[in-house]
Amino acid sequence: MIFQFTNKRKFAYCFSGVLILVSIIAFFVKGLNVGIDFKGGTVMQVHLSEQSHTETIRNVLSDIGVTSGAEIQESEGDYYVRTEELTQEQMDQFVANLQEIDTEAEILSIDSVGAAIGSELTRNAVYSVLIAALLMLVYISFRFEITYGVAAVIGILHNVIIVIGVFSIFQFEVSSSFIAGILTVVGYSINDTIVIFDRIRENVKLRRQDALDLTVNRSVSQTLNRSINTVLTSLFPLITLFFLGGSSIKYFVLVMILGFIIGCYSSIFIASQIWYDLKNKGFGRKRPVKKGKRK
Repeated sequence: MIFQFTNKRKFAYCFSGVLILVSIIAFFVKGLNVGIDFKGGTVMQVHLSEQSHTETIRNVLSDIGVTSGAEIQESEGDYYVRTEELTQEQMDQFVANLQEIDTEAEILSIDSVGAAIGSELTRNAVYSVLIAALLMLVYISFRFEITYGVAAVIGILHNVIIVIGVFSIFQFEVSSSFIAGILTVVGYSINDTIVIFDRIRENVKLRRQDALDLTVNRSVSQTLNRSINTVLTSLFPLITLFFLGGSSIKYFVLVMILGFIIGCYSSIFIASQIWYDLKNKGFGRKRPVKKGKRK
């Protein structure tokens, strides 16, 4: 059965356009909840006795000179404390003062990143995504043709923008693991898209008498089961990890869950349809056949 994907492409464009617009507005209005990796500072994981609570930590922070800007979150009995970058002396004093008040208090971990390092990580993160997209454009243009490369990169940027928008809207924490997740999504998206493009190219050669829209619809329909089965088999373990895995990988897994779903959608309804529109407008190598028939 051949589904008429090309007939629905304008609805897909409008839907994606709304998602991208909302994502961009959220990014500029709310920004991202960047973690210590990017903005610098100190993060401590603290375990307290049942008699202590958040105010105990705030009082100790005040004693060492941290009077504002501290964020304290409780998760599964532990407290995550994020502050401005602390000196080694301040950290030692914090630990000593806290254990003086609560003898059962335990510092499980302390991470500190300078503002300069955070700025460099931010810049490198942006560069990594742009370089990955550029290299894919070059490779796909060489392997197929420029129209395939342009359509694939647009699909990749579509996926990245929407994932970033979701994290901006809900203010999920963005750390270095977020960038690793984004790059994983980029790799998955391009793999799914190339499978469809390869089938399109194959059908263009084998069915020269068919119209271009029929070729695209046939190619996407032939790879539809593969695309859906791949994303489902990937999502099952990811969803399990999201609910049962540790807090340190929670947002990394969330990026991949969102990216895999959006990537499957974009490879079917965005990248392949953009290629169809580009070819219809005469971009790339001309198709050396007449318009052909529709079935």
